[in-house]
Amino acid sequence: MEAPASSSGGFRLYDQLELQEFQDKFVIRAVESPDQGFSIGLRDGDVEPFDGDPCLGSPSKVSTIYGVVGTIRLLAGTYLLVITSRKEIGSYLGFPVFRVMSMKFLSCNDALRFSTSEEKRDEAYFMTLLKTVESTVGLYYSYETDITLNLQIRCKLAEGWTSKPTWKQADPRFVWNKNIIEELIECKLKLKKSPATITLISRRCTRRLGTRMWRRGANLEGDTANFIETEQLLEFEGFKTSFLQGSINEFWKVIKDILVMPSFGVSDYFYSVCVRGSIPLLWEQIVDLSYKPQLRIVNHVQTAEVVERHFHDLSQRYGEIVAVDLTDKHGDEGQLSRAYANEMQNLPNIRYISFDFHRICGGSNFDNLQILYDQISDEFENQGYFLVDAERKILEEQKGIIRSNCIDCLDRTNVTQNYFGRKSLNAQLHRIGVLSSTECISMFGEVYEIFKTLWVEQGDEISLEYSGTHALKRDLVKYGKQTISGLIKDGMSALSRYYLNNFQDGIRQDAIDLISGHYTVNRNGPSPFQLNGFESFSISPNCIGFAYRRFDTHIIHSETSGEKHASLCFYSIVGWFDCWSNGCGQN
Repeated sequence: MEAPASSSGGFRLYDQLELQEFQDKFVIRAVESPDQGFSIGLRDGDVEPFDGDPCLGSPSKVSTIYGVVGTIRLLAGTYLLVITSRKEIGSYLGFPVFRVMSMKFLSCNDALRFSTSEEKRDEAYFMTLLKTVESTVGLYYSYETDITLNLQIRCKLAEGWTSKPTWKQADPRFVWNKNIIEELIECKLKLKKSPATITLISRRCTRRLGTRMWRRGANLEGDTANFIETEQLLEFEGFKTSFLQGSINEFWKVIKDILVMPSFGVSDYFYSVCVRGSIPLLWEQIVDLSYKPQLRIVNHVQTAEVVERHFHDLSQRYGEIVAVDLTDKHGDEGQLSRAYANEMQNLPNIRYISFDFHRICGGSNFDNLQILYDQISDEFENQGYFLVDAERKILEEQKGIIRSNCIDCLDRTNVTQNYFGRKSLNAQLHRIGVLSSTECISMFGEVYEIFKTLWVEQGDEISLEYSGTHALKRDLVKYGKQTISGLIKDGMSALSRYYLNNFQDGIRQDAIDLISGHYTVNRNGPSPFQLNGFESFSISPNCIGFAYRRFDTHIIHSETSGEKHASLCFYSIVGWFDCWSNGCGQN
């Protein structure tokens, strides 16, 4: 269902669909073009596109949906996942971006009545996993632009690329629903300011998706857990004076200053990127009811190749790499850090920096990150940032990235990346003359508070997706030191992580593996819930009744007059992107 072209001349998707329910099928039509749509049979789950009015009669129920995420085939047949509510939370490059607020799986089959008792039991568990998927947080999408590609890549794409369907433009690493949208793609279904804006987008890679304790380290292909590309985008739309007011809401759009900015083009963009990801070794941390489960490094003949593959992929995509390791240098973390450092000696083209965040920064020494910055300042400044003008002429290119990690790649990593993001933003504001060479964004209290809030909330979003709780060390970003209330909140989050890791994340991991295609349902094979298909794992040999099962696919064993103000709109978009529509507290 192809919508009329957007104002930019590119492809876009219909932003409202009508779901019609009939006795034998579901019909999905574009609201603005009712003759465009498709049907999906309730007996066989087959998808059939139509062009024109199929004259189907009166449906038993009609509802509005805002996107089709995809389909998945289980033992009893096909299930269709649709977006039932959404919220516009800002824009990216001038195009609206939406957050998925709720989703629903629709059963497109009647075969369950013909299933065996074992198949019915298995299907019931699969349905539990689908219910978990329906409540997935952090999913964002746009109908008019691809948000999986960072600005530098977009500007270097061949002419006409953005006229392609969104699913053809997308970077598959950041398409959360890649696996379940494939059948719809095969059926060729096509569905549809302020003077300065800063946008923060974090894209989670789908190659090693998972929850905190259940996905650690790398796989044999060099893909790492919790790998996230964060893009900080600064946009200027020419000489303007504006007075805008707002309040911090879910998308943190706040403007409270008068700003006269120098003209720097009709629409110019600065962009900088950094990445985070689990330490790219083969290692694990098995939940066992202890507060801080033991880290175990897996000895494997391909360990060196895994590290090399990981950094080769990063170098090919981003250029020069500086690897910053923020882990402790004692205990289990120290052992893992030393193993990482040893492997990095084999990669002379990658600079590796070991920085013990807890020892150097502690709880109230956020500014001590300057010590780390001093060590890598030459590389950081040489890497620069990407700059493109209104005519899409590239003026600067970012030549590399900082890759940061701690154990979870959440709390310490977020504090550190915030620091680097502030350094990059200052350089960009100096470049366009908003700030003098002796000024920085931290001198303008209200604007700086907005910037810090942006990073705090982004850290929370990333942490919620991986660990199930808000990030720790939020006060370091927001206030530059720990506060009593912050310590209490961190303690509560740490306890929540402990509970989730031990009692809920196993099922979440199963749901992620199922929906992302790491496990495929095969009706003709044995039940996956037997020992030979699943890893049966009891959280404690003495704790009868608490058992978790997970798909066995990644096991390695066998801002007054005279003063300048940068009044900015701040956006934060974090999560797994959809083309359609330490133990606990250790970080």
